[in-house]
Amino acid sequence: MVVNILLIMADQFNARCLGVEGHPDVKTPRLDALAREGVRFTRAYAQNPICTPSRVSWLTGLYPHNHGYYGLSGPNAPWLPHAFAHVRAHGYVTGAVGKLHCPFGWLEPHLDFRREAYAYGDPFRSSDYGEYLRGAGLLDDRDDDVLQEWAATGGRGQGLDARPSRLPYEHCVDHWTAAQAISFLQQRPKDRPFFLWVSLPRPHQVWTPSREFWELYDDETLTLPPNAGDTLTGKPPHVRAMLRQREGTWQWVFEPRDWQHGFRRTLRGYLACVTQVDRATGEVLDALDALGLRDDTIVVFSADHGGFAGDHGIVEKAPGVAYEATTRIPFIWRAPGCTAAGHVAGELVESIDFLPTVCRLAGIPLPQMCDGRDLSALLRGERRPVRDAAFTENVWTKRIRTGRWSFVHYQPEMFPELAGDTPPDVGELYDMEADPWELHNLYGDTQYRDVVCDLRRSLLKWMIGTHHPITVLPMPSTLVGSEQATTVPATRLPEDGRIPPAHLVQHVRQTRSRNYL
Repeated sequence: MVVNILLIMADQFNARCLGVEGHPDVKTPRLDALAREGVRFTRAYAQNPICTPSRVSWLTGLYPHNHGYYGLSGPNAPWLPHAFAHVRAHGYVTGAVGKLHCPFGWLEPHLDFRREAYAYGDPFRSSDYGEYLRGAGLLDDRDDDVLQEWAATGGRGQGLDARPSRLPYEHCVDHWTAAQAISFLQQRPKDRPFFLWVSLPRPHQVWTPSREFWELYDDETLTLPPNAGDTLTGKPPHVRAMLRQREGTWQWVFEPRDWQHGFRRTLRGYLACVTQVDRATGEVLDALDALGLRDDTIVVFSADHGGFAGDHGIVEKAPGVAYEATTRIPFIWRAPGCTAAGHVAGELVESIDFLPTVCRLAGIPLPQMCDGRDLSALLRGERRPVRDAAFTENVWTKRIRTGRWSFVHYQPEMFPELAGDTPPDVGELYDMEADPWELHNLYGDTQYRDVVCDLRRSLLKWMIGTHHPITVLPMPSTLVGSEQATTVPATRLPEDGRIPPAHLVQHVRQTRSRNYL
């Protein structure tokens, strides 16, 4: 049986902003229908809260501390294999459209079809979408990457305010991305399976949805999340600094220019962009059906990371590691002959589980280098936890999410303003059963000292136990392709040229050589 793979990824999508999640206002009919047809994971987590490092984790199955990317874009890593190279080596046609935002030149040699919404460094003049708008005479109205009114004030970045787009939906970036995906589906070679990544840029700002989606919502009647009024008391300094967003009028460019109105306006724009993503997703799924590909295609809808979307009174994604809003992602699967329709899975899963799972379902050998786990049993409706915790990390910040607890470790060097005779002790601990909206930081409460110690120990074991070294001493020669050694079953070096933990565990068990490990 031919098994195609379709990954539809939104950008900065707060997982609670789905109708099937019980959101009181959002309109997501196509995504809700997809969830009813397949399996929806309610505790899926991204490995990083910003675009490039998360996307690299998605496409490699590796934690950031193993692939090394923590910033945006970055240099090419030809030594680092990814999903497109892997499936292409097994006969797949590959395509990627929309906001790719990966290391420069990393994907391109392994893509048969590529259409980019943004060419970072010159997003308005060099991208495929920019050239499309130029040809249509609409380039001056482009408002999906920078809010023009914000830029006119000399503001840096994309801008936080929201308004309806100057472009109708048929020319917006989400519809263009869907159209490119449909073009790939129509033009692909029919004698080979395909892997297509549809990377929709929204609901990441700029929050300029087409007017038809903007009009679906009303600033004044939106239901704010229960933690929208969070005073951020007890949270770390960089989080409390977000209170400055509520002061003055500096970030608003439309009237009324005060926090109450600006906050609701941006939330309206965010939800309207979510609905726009829903429409674009539906267009791709309709094309899949029209081409007779539904029964041969694994469909996954998710996001690179979440966004605050009003949680804690914050409108975008910074500061991102510590909270459910930015780390939890939608994770919906529909796999022919596998998924239990309408099943809701509450097990802890991670975005790095995507690659090993689709390989298992498609009958492709699993990459040896992956940190992710195969979720196919969960897709069949089985109740079989695959891990005890999920992890999200930045360079100096690590978060562990267990069934009950959310704990964040910060390096003391992050807070030089607190430095004194002893290093500052800053952290976050939330009881997600008693406090699901993360309002009460228990880190400094002596009653929970043992919980903090246990969770920090779990983080340490995870960092050590999942690390992929390049060499170790002693090194079983079978790990580098020698046929002479007999201590370990012969195996080739994994795809990224580094040693995965399973090889080290095998070596210790068989040789009892521990001194240099």
